[in-house]
Amino acid sequence: MPKFLHTADWQMGRAFTRFETEDGAALVEARFEAIETLARLASEHQCDAVLVAGDVFDAQTVSDRTIRRVFNATKDFTGPWVMLPGNHDAALAESVWTRAQRLGAVPENVHLALQPGVINLETEQLSVLCAPLTQRHTYGDLTEPFSGYETPEGFLRIGLAHGSVQGLLPDEIDSTNPIAPDRAQASRLDYLALGDWHGTKQIDERTWYSGTPEPERFRNNEVGNALIVEVSEPGATPSVTRLPTGRYQWHQFRETLAVHSDLEQLLERLNDLPESAVVDLRLDGSVTLAGEETLLKALSVAEARFRSLRCERSGLQLAPTDEDIAALKADGYVGEVVESLREKQEGAQDEVARDALAILAGLLRELEQEAAQ
Repeated sequence: MPKFLHTADWQMGRAFTRFETEDGAALVEARFEAIETLARLASEHQCDAVLVAGDVFDAQTVSDRTIRRVFNATKDFTGPWVMLPGNHDAALAESVWTRAQRLGAVPENVHLALQPGVINLETEQLSVLCAPLTQRHTYGDLTEPFSGYETPEGFLRIGLAHGSVQGLLPDEIDSTNPIAPDRAQASRLDYLALGDWHGTKQIDERTWYSGTPEPERFRNNEVGNALIVEVSEPGATPSVTRLPTGRYQWHQFRETLAVHSDLEQLLERLNDLPESAVVDLRLDGSVTLAGEETLLKALSVAEARFRSLRCERSGLQLAPTDEDIAALKADGYVGEVVESLREKQEGAQDEVARDALAILAGLLRELEQEAAQ
């Protein structure tokens, strides 16, 4: 039974500049490890080929070192790889692909689909019908010629393309690089391997997006997988199995805190996340001084445990209770300052007032601790 691995959207060379340097470097390295994982899985599952449906590289300008490392990472699967240019690495006259060829970095078992047409893998009896992007955006369906491509009798007809299936993806996806929703049926394909949508998604029984093998953004759309596809014979319905490949899990929380139980639930959610988490947290609402102290301690612990934690608290006001103020022993003039800062959080200097209130509360706690020693 012919079997192949379907993957896409590696985005190699992507920079994670919004993260701390150490975290960004780890996220970059995870993408190289993902290719090694794909090669290992293809070998373990005795696949006949690996098909990469576009955007192997994030840009045409990636470094020579990145190009060499990408192809080096494929070495654990010695069967054929077919790599298709996508919108990020389109097959221009001068492209990342032509540089890779000049560098001598492309192994003999890696087929670059730089021209539309059919790549026949004779030993595996697979015909890969390729629709490479030769520019970043097109407005015609590049898979339409599949219907006219002849393939050897007994070979599986596997389409390989990168773009947007029309009318079936969320509205926010780019409308360029369109693909007809009935392409598999119209072109007599046994399977259509797609890239561009970064999550794993089934379009119909013969058409799938594999998604990116390593998450790289905060979207809950089934990222971090590869697909093992088996087709018993030409015309048979494919059997598709998802295999997890991602190392890091990306989580984005938008939380409004109003009562103490909101904070407790948030901290429970953070505590339940694995160490491989990449977390983006944005808080608004209000929290007491005691709650703020609890929050800061929990965030400090989480920052050390997770791969990355970024927390935006500019929308979170401090709302000291009478118990907070009593615990700080903030009477007299200091108490007036605390009350003034609490009120100013409602005005134009809300962020400055909140930070000043937090600093003052911290200083008062330190004085209290020193006095107790």
